[in-house]
Amino acid sequence: MENTWQGSAEQQLKSRFVRKSPLGGGDFAESYRAMLEDGRTVFIKTHRQPPPGFFSTEATGLRWLRDSQHVNVPQVLACSDEPPFLVLEWVEMGSANAHTEVTFGRELAKLHQMTFSCFGRPDNRTTGSQAVPNNPKESWIEFYATQRLQPLAQLAHEKDALPQKCIIMLEKVSNKLGEFGACDEPPSLLHGDLWAGNRVVDTNSNSWLIDPAAHGGHREFDLAMMQLFGGYGHDCIAAYHECHPLQVGWQDRVALHQLAPLTVHAIKFGGSYRSATQSALSNYV
Repeated sequence: MENTWQGSAEQQLKSRFVRKSPLGGGDFAESYRAMLEDGRTVFIKTHRQPPPGFFSTEATGLRWLRDSQHVNVPQVLACSDEPPFLVLEWVEMGSANAHTEVTFGRELAKLHQMTFSCFGRPDNRTTGSQAVPNNPKESWIEFYATQRLQPLAQLAHEKDALPQKCIIMLEKVSNKLGEFGACDEPPSLLHGDLWAGNRVVDTNSNSWLIDPAAHGGHREFDLAMMQLFGGYGHDCIAAYHECHPLQVGWQDRVALHQLAPLTVHAIKFGGSYRSATQSALSNYV
């Protein structure tokens, strides 16, 4: 398979690979740092059996984010679903400085100030390893209920990933989303999987976003993902709030937005994510 995708990538890049080194990290795809004959260094991601349209969906999300001109996103240099690969410009990793968190908080706030065309994706593409749906919806309540909580509850039931009482609780929460406030916000373009590992810092201490599950959604969702596993400083959220103030009670909705990623992790990994999902649910049922 490698020769197949490599030849196709070289054709799109109009240059041959002269050196390729595997990179660690990730639980879904294989990635490489590669040198091209024309002197460019690139990042490559591929997969032995990806879901349909996996890399073209990611490439579209990267382009949406990059086209906003508010956040740094690697340029898509080549992409194919068959054979499957994605080639991006290389971002040389560095370290944060005293301004990194504040700057990124402001950049993310400016991204979220741009109204997206819908909740979901206009191309109806699924995202993530669990292929969660993104069919366009007019309201956040309808989107989060029908495109996140309800299908994830069904998947968790099918895979026996959560106790039945949690499945029932997820369904109950999906039917009362209007009770928790801030449901009147318009859709923002979200990264969609903004845990700390999907933000890298370059040699100039600037933040770059990678591996998106981009879609139109509630901006609090990205902020909730940022707080799920740590890795972002307090100054980042404070700078965001100063630039694009959050609605009253947003802290009380963090766990509400975390229900979707916690359920995904319970399905994928089990273990402590089962109890974490139940704990989050107990705030709303």
